[in-house]
Amino acid sequence: MTRRRGAGAVGNPKHRWEGSPRWQDPGRVRGGRTRQPDTWSRFADIEPWRRSAHRIGSMLRFLTAGESHGPRLTVIVDGMPAGLELDAVRDLNPNLRRRQGGYGRGKRQQIEQDEAEITGGVRGGQTLGSPISLTIANRDWENWRGPMQVEAEGFKSKKVTRVRPGHADLAGVLKYGFDDARDVLERASARETAARVAAGGVARTLLRAIGVDVHSFVLRIGQVAVELPVGDIDWEAVEASRVRCPDAEASKRMVAEIDAAREAKDTLGGTAYVAAFDVPAGLGSYAQWDRRLDGRLAQAMCSIPSVKGVEIGAAYCAAQSRGSAVHDEPRYEEGVGFRHRSNRQGGLTGGVSDGEPVWALVHFKPISTLLSPLRSVDIATGAETNAHYERSDICVVPAGAVVAEAMMAWVLADAALEKFGGDTVDEFRAAASAHRRAVQDLR
Repeated sequence: MTRRRGAGAVGNPKHRWEGSPRWQDPGRVRGGRTRQPDTWSRFADIEPWRRSAHRIGSMLRFLTAGESHGPRLTVIVDGMPAGLELDAVRDLNPNLRRRQGGYGRGKRQQIEQDEAEITGGVRGGQTLGSPISLTIANRDWENWRGPMQVEAEGFKSKKVTRVRPGHADLAGVLKYGFDDARDVLERASARETAARVAAGGVARTLLRAIGVDVHSFVLRIGQVAVELPVGDIDWEAVEASRVRCPDAEASKRMVAEIDAAREAKDTLGGTAYVAAFDVPAGLGSYAQWDRRLDGRLAQAMCSIPSVKGVEIGAAYCAAQSRGSAVHDEPRYEEGVGFRHRSNRQGGLTGGVSDGEPVWALVHFKPISTLLSPLRSVDIATGAETNAHYERSDICVVPAGAVVAEAMMAWVLADAALEKFGGDTVDEFRAAASAHRRAVQDLR
């Protein structure tokens, strides 16, 4: 059975967060402390190349292309160091399958069997340091060849003019002046997140090289919720649950909640807990606003379709509590280094990782396409009418949590490369290991 201590696991009972409106004692795990400026000499012998390579801005980037019902999705990953062992079957496809799962998904997932194909940037199972290209075929393309063909000759399209409340349909029409909302919804569709999960799989592989792993589970669906974890989390139980929740009884109630929403021809949102473990201290920076790691994580999470909010650590509870009940108290342990008695700030202080697990709560709104459509407007006539119905899901929170993992992995991999640099994975790994040793010994 695979268990990992939760990002909010209890350290000392007397440090419980008394009076918390939603949970008590997010706690702490293994920790560290950020490097101070006067300790730069500790790193001089092992990473002079990293200092010269450091720059503000992204070290990694990825671009995606493709429409929901087009022939394929394409991903370009740029900035990955050479020498990283990468295999689509081992490193990318398992997470693509996890994204397709989860109770409450629609019939599209019965059509697609997502698999990434690496088409560039990898030779003999290792990255080359050049851009990595990935593709994911859309099986449903066979059913949409006519209305989604690329060529102008013979093209005929049945226009979508009844926009859906809560979707990007109307906003996109207003932005680009389209007279057909399909030109918006095909790209704004959450189908694009399959490409993100593939890119995130590359990032996760890089993070594993320095001992970092990322997990998630569903904390809430609709009105059914579980407490934030205190102690170890059984990740095998999470993956075995139809809704990716470690609590078996809560999982049953969540399934029933989804069934009730389907019966009512409605949809459901919820909350996912996402955490990265063994994150080195010192990622990110407080020097400039756009280098703060919490801000970068929040932007990445809020870019996921349906996500309308993110909490870094126990933010909601902190807003209702006194400082004495919120702030994480540090201490030093011989042979271990600096750690904290709790982890309510989500492993980030001043925009910098502090050696504790980085964790966040990601809030998803209900899917905007309803079996019983809301009232809307026809953009062609201006008349009030029922919204367009496009085949969709009832609840995407279990799948959305996997997408959130990918985005957290991407941001942390980018920050780690910014911190440790390296043209090759061996250089990257050596610098990260040296940094961990220096931080552990720092006093």
